[in-house]
Amino acid sequence: MKIIVAIAFLLIFLSLGSALVYLMRDKGKSNRTVKALAFRVGFSISLFLLILVAHHFGLIQPTGIR
Repeated sequence: MKIIVAIAFLLIFLSLGSALVYLMRDKGKSNRTVKALAFRVGFSISLFLLILVAHHFGLIQPTGIR
């Protein structure tokens, strides 16, 4: 489960980075930045839902505040 979450975080950061690159290169003339940010939002929502489902089925356990 930790590997899946780490991969999801990596995808989120890569999408954010690609949006920055597209923003700097295209200077706002194309919609590639919007698509990259939309993928980032999709990956973030997917990660949130994955964590909720994993908690529901007992694949992950809360540890609390230490």
